[in-house]
Amino acid sequence: MDDHEIDNTNNMTPLAAIVEAFEELAEIVKDSKEELRLKAFSDACALVSVLFDSLGIAFKFAEIEYCAKVRGLVEASRKYATLQNVIEVDVKNDSVKSPGSLSRNLRRVRQGLDLIRALFQQFLSTYDCSLREAASTAYSQTCAPYHSWAVRAAVAAGMYALPSRDQLLLKLNETDQSAEKRMKRYMKASLPVIQYIDRLYTSRDISLDW
Repeated sequence: MDDHEIDNTNNMTPLAAIVEAFEELAEIVKDSKEELRLKAFSDACALVSVLFDSLGIAFKFAEIEYCAKVRGLVEASRKYATLQNVIEVDVKNDSVKSPGSLSRNLRRVRQGLDLIRALFQQFLSTYDCSLREAASTAYSQTCAPYHSWAVRAAVAAGMYALPSRDQLLLKLNETDQSAEKRMKRYMKASLPVIQYIDRLYTSRDISLDW
């Protein structure tokens, strides 16, 4: 634990808590001996909500959509044990891509996790990269292909209201050094989780172009 692991209220910083949760999920999926539990996954995803809130109005669409979908998965975890169970039920009911289905919710949450991963990747690519540049590139890579023109236009307009790099770090209670370490750890831990989710669809011949 480094000197910025804990803030002045003796709690983990939001980013530290997210990283720890996703590293635990990554260990499970890389081990391949057990299925990913829906409760553990949805609880970890709930922690990510603070990141969307920190990005302000530009990502309000993502915060609203992401949080709603995560809440749906949290509620579903009382009934379904694993992510695989969720998709199996929707496959059986031919409702995987239906609006409001848990499989569709999972797909959208996965896109949110990938958006944050891509944002961190861009954010760390160069110190001169502004948050607006990083967010614009990350959005175009991960979510834009699945959004309507109206949503894409609203996001583009909101990009100008993003906080500065320093403001974001302040909101997250991180320094440049601590943020870099944790962002890299999240990128590393989230990727196998994202890939695991993708395989749940592709192994059932479900495309990922939606």
